[in-house]
Amino acid sequence: MAAPVAPASPLLDFKQPFDVPLLDTTIKAFYGAGSNQERTSAEAVLKELQAQPDAWTKVDTILERSTTEQTKFFALQILESVIKFRWGALPEEQRQGIKNYISNLIIKLSSDDQTFRRQKVFLNKLNVILVQVLKQDWPHKWPTFVTDIVGASKTSETLCENSMHILKLLSEEVFDFSRGEMTQAKIKDLKNSLNSEFKLIHELCLFVLNASQKPDLIRATLGTLYAFLSWVPLGYVFESNLVEILLKLFPQPAFRNLALQCLTEIGSLSVGPEADAQFVQLYVIFMNQLVTVLPITADIPKAYEQGSDDEQEFVQNLAIFLTGFLKAHISIMEKGHENQQALIMGLQYVVNISYVEADEVLKICLDYWNLFVPDVYTTSQTTDVNAQFSFGPISTTPNRKNLYNGILSKLRGLMIARMAKPEEVIVVEDENGNIVRETMKDTDTLARYKTMHETLVYLSNLGHEDTEHQMLEQLRLQSQLQNGRELSWSGLNTLCWAIGSISGSMLEEQENRFLVTVIRDLLNLCEITRGKDNKAVIASNIMYVVGQYPRFLRNHWKFLKTVVNKLFEFMHETHPGVQDMACETFLKICHKCKRKFVQVQIGEQETFISELLNELTGTIQDLETHQIHMFYEAVGLMIGADATREKQDHYLGRLMGPPNATWREIINQAQAQPDILRQTEIVRNIQNILQTNVSVCSSLGQPFVSQMSNIYLDTLNVYRMYSELISQSIQTGGPHASKTAQVKSMRSVKKVTLKLIETFVDKCEDLSLVTGSLVPAMMDPILGDYARNVPDARDAEVLSLFAAIINKLKDRMAKEVPTIFEAVFQVTLQMITKNFEEHPEHRLHFYGLLRAITNHCFGTLFTMSPDQLKLVIDSIIWAFRHTERNIAETGLNLLLEMLQSFQHSDFATQFHKTYYLTLMREIFAVMTDSFHKPGFKLHVKILHHLFSIVNSGVIKAPLWDEADKGPTAYPNNAVFVHEFVSNLLSQSFPNLRPAQLQACVAGMFELQDNTAFKDHLRDFLVQTKSFSSQDNADLFADEAAAAREAERQRLANIPGMLNPNEQQEEMQDA
Repeated sequence: MAAPVAPASPLLDFKQPFDVPLLDTTIKAFYGAGSNQERTSAEAVLKELQAQPDAWTKVDTILERSTTEQTKFFALQILESVIKFRWGALPEEQRQGIKNYISNLIIKLSSDDQTFRRQKVFLNKLNVILVQVLKQDWPHKWPTFVTDIVGASKTSETLCENSMHILKLLSEEVFDFSRGEMTQAKIKDLKNSLNSEFKLIHELCLFVLNASQKPDLIRATLGTLYAFLSWVPLGYVFESNLVEILLKLFPQPAFRNLALQCLTEIGSLSVGPEADAQFVQLYVIFMNQLVTVLPITADIPKAYEQGSDDEQEFVQNLAIFLTGFLKAHISIMEKGHENQQALIMGLQYVVNISYVEADEVLKICLDYWNLFVPDVYTTSQTTDVNAQFSFGPISTTPNRKNLYNGILSKLRGLMIARMAKPEEVIVVEDENGNIVRETMKDTDTLARYKTMHETLVYLSNLGHEDTEHQMLEQLRLQSQLQNGRELSWSGLNTLCWAIGSISGSMLEEQENRFLVTVIRDLLNLCEITRGKDNKAVIASNIMYVVGQYPRFLRNHWKFLKTVVNKLFEFMHETHPGVQDMACETFLKICHKCKRKFVQVQIGEQETFISELLNELTGTIQDLETHQIHMFYEAVGLMIGADATREKQDHYLGRLMGPPNATWREIINQAQAQPDILRQTEIVRNIQNILQTNVSVCSSLGQPFVSQMSNIYLDTLNVYRMYSELISQSIQTGGPHASKTAQVKSMRSVKKVTLKLIETFVDKCEDLSLVTGSLVPAMMDPILGDYARNVPDARDAEVLSLFAAIINKLKDRMAKEVPTIFEAVFQVTLQMITKNFEEHPEHRLHFYGLLRAITNHCFGTLFTMSPDQLKLVIDSIIWAFRHTERNIAETGLNLLLEMLQSFQHSDFATQFHKTYYLTLMREIFAVMTDSFHKPGFKLHVKILHHLFSIVNSGVIKAPLWDEADKGPTAYPNNAVFVHEFVSNLLSQSFPNLRPAQLQACVAGMFELQDNTAFKDHLRDFLVQTKSFSSQDNADLFADEAAAAREAERQRLANIPGMLNPNEQQEEMQDA
């Protein structure tokens, strides 16, 4: 049993000798050696110990006497914390003492090889802490650091190896991870120092690589070089034997990956033509060595699959090197036969690597091909045009299309073989049990498809015949495999996605011939294939390919009609996925070919839509509800393509006939017997009918008005009746009743009703119809119902609907805004301000509604009482305090728009006098809270506006409390706000010194450019995290002041740029 931890409190009494064994016991208890109670007690003591300002003074004692690694790391955490956050608050002698202690401990541990290996993890942590000190004190307080570390490194190989780790960490901290951790002035200072002192580091690295035989040291040196090479001056690379050393190390397995990473950094550098010869030499020698390490004939995908971690890393590093080098230097490699051979060989390696089954490797290769192929296409187009109109001597520049012909052909094969899956539509069940379609977006697969699609289209344009030949050859091979019963469905899918992706890239005649051949071969494949599953896969591929070639379908009516009728056949096929695919393809075709269906085509007696409507019931009888909605949406597109209003109404009446008949029957029954609305089947039918209306309305638009007029009032009645039923259920069953299946299904009817109205409002072009008929009729059934209902029965979609109406009608809704405000504002705020978790949809849509009112009916805010306006502002503050990003952003956008609107109104003074200081305080509060980092861009815009408006003369009255301080307490508002912000920040951040604080606040007032203001605030946030040392703070405050003065002088030299009141008197006299 572990000892009880209750006596651990003596650890917090720094007047007594520090009990290291007790700390060991406490940390053991915390990491699981004791009971839960002991662990909790230990955690409390350790947290309190870490928070002690003087805890760092016990670190040396702990490190010397502790017997456990966990305790030592705990001590290092305390030390790291004081260096990062309180370094500037420590006296100079204490800072020097810490620095010396860390340096001496590192030297002690890394002077002996055995200790160095045994204490590697502990030493790495010490290295990190030393770099934290360097970020604070170097170069100004420790100018000899680089000289010291280079000198010490030459005394011992293990010490040198550790020095390499420190230098690598320093480079990474300054160049890779400095953003948001240090001010821009400090980053610039460190970069300049590293640049100026790199000569010593470079000489040390070369000394090690030339002289050392110790593999670990060579690897550490290569790692350090890799960290520095991305930014060092080019002279250090080519004016020494560095490249030669790296090329010698590359063939050796122990150093191969690190040497290749260094060569990648060098090879990716883009410089002037003076270094072309060195880059060519580097590449040619490298390729000659590569052939011995990895022959061009090697099966790289297989080698990768069977290789070790190092070997797999090598393949990825090789891809990065080749693509990086060729991005920067392909043009110089195209000159000269020998160079061209090496270039083609490198491209062949990248093609082979592109077949590796690893997403990261494929992405590296695809990113390059997506640059290389468009570049070849662009230059080949220019070359072709120049060749037609050239009368001078023949150009000696190689024809790039001919040069890369073999590579381009292999790339076509690659893209066809590895084409990613296009945008995918999946069918899911929503929270209310309804089946809905969702489009999968922004996935890695979709991003890869977009890249491959673009690349293959360029490749097709560079060689239509080869593209067509390869695709048809692959299709023929699929048929041969099927005869041998070895058909690969993934291969066929990939091939068809590739075929679909090049639609429109060929000349029309060639595309027609190609597509007919593809469809014929796919149909033949379907004929010889056995098994329903297999036929379904081929059928889905046929539907996909056909849907991708609307130009062909539009120009070949008989083929189009055959395809659509075939889709109607598939709609009766119950094999999983086939009906969905048939409906999706039908919808896709209707988007592109809709006019063909409402015109009488040659050889036809009537329009296709008439035929379709005659057979409507039979066509959709086997479809599921979400598929019927898709079908109706497609027919809505057809109807919208007809030019005459009468025909549109006629077709719409026939299309909506079956659902309208069922709707009328239910309405009649409900009027006689309201309770039938509770029946599950009735609820489902009503919901499906309304969703069908939504589908048609979304695709048809304005012409849907005849159907909307037919059902609108009945829809509102149904909404009202279901609302009453839901309220009754919740009142009798309590809050849990809202989670029952029956109530959820009834709420689904309400939601789809609101969705129908919102969709119609969005599509409607007759705004007077919405203003005069729709809105008045819905005010009580929808808005009044929302106000009267219990919170759990209120639908967030009501808020969304009225936001959509205001966004559509704009100031036409001004007279209704007070009613809307009265109905939804108070009751919604009561729901969403209890906590940050409940009613997320209400919260989001509420601020969306408020934003619509602010943007389009801003004048209504002036008619509110002071209490109402305060409620609005409080609700906005509540929004941007929210930790949910979309809600906080909505609140910030709303506030910014409101401030901009008030700035130009007659109420600007009154508004700012009431709310300016509150808003300033609240925005600073969220900006300095790490939970609200995503909103920084908007915080900047709002603060920039608030600081700018003080100097603009918009606010005509004092912002301070005149009753308390008097009307003449300050010369102007700018002076008062300067003092207010200074006091606010000094109270919130006691670590900021007065000079630092004044520089920060002065910058906020003076920087007019938004980018400069944003950079200034970013630096301010960095400074708030830690205590700055007095000397450093003054240094950067002076630099900031000098920069501001230089900017002022620059503006002063431009006539009329400065305000005359800002100019000095002698300048005015002159």
